[in-house]
Amino acid sequence: MEHATHPPGNAGIAPFAFSEKALAECKEVITHYPAEHPKSALIPLLHIAQADNDGWLSVPAMDAVASLLGIQYVEVYEVATFYSMFHLEPVGKHVLDVCETAPCMLRGSDDLIEHLEHKLGIKAGQTTRDGLFTLRAVQCLGSCGTAPMLQCGAKYHEHLTIEKADRLIDALRAKESRTNFTDHIDTPA
Repeated sequence: MEHATHPPGNAGIAPFAFSEKALAECKEVITHYPAEHPKSALIPLLHIAQADNDGWLSVPAMDAVASLLGIQYVEVYEVATFYSMFHLEPVGKHVLDVCETAPCMLRGSDDLIEHLEHKLGIKAGQTTRDGLFTLRAVQCLGSCGTAPMLQCGAKYHEHLTIEKADRLIDALRAKESRTNFTDHIDTPA
C-alpha cells in the first residue's frame, strides 16, 4: 500500500508502538466494525492511541493506527486534524475544554474561563508549568441546556459555578492517572 508523505513539524518525535494492553483493546474494538470497512474503527483507535501516547497524537502514533487498520496515513491525519478532541501537540495531564459558544457565554462561561486562567496561572490555549492542566476555550460541545459546561476527557461537567470548578480542579490535582477520552470516570463537578 502506498502512503502519503508525513505532515511536517514532528521531527525529533519519539517512535510509537502500542502497549500490549492498548493493542489488545484496539484489536477488540476492530471486531465491532465490518471487516470490509476498517476505517469505521478509526475514531475509537485514535482515542486509544492518544491515551497510550501521553494524551496526544504524534505522527508515529497516527501512523501506527493507519498500519493497524491497513489504511493510508492521510486518512488518519484528516480525521485527527478535524476533531478538537484529538491533540496534535503535547497537552497537560487534564485537558479542560470550556465551551464558549453563545448559550454557555450567556450563562457565564467567560467568567468561568477567566477564573480558571487566574486559578491555574495560564491563558486559554496554554498548559500549566507542572504539566497538570491544559485550558482551552472551544466551540459548542452540545450541552447548551446545561450551560456553562466544560469537558475533561470523556466527562461533561455541567451547570458549572466557580465553586464547582474549584472542586473539579482539586479532584483532578489528586487524580494520579491522566484523564482520557477512553475514561468513564465519575469525578465530582
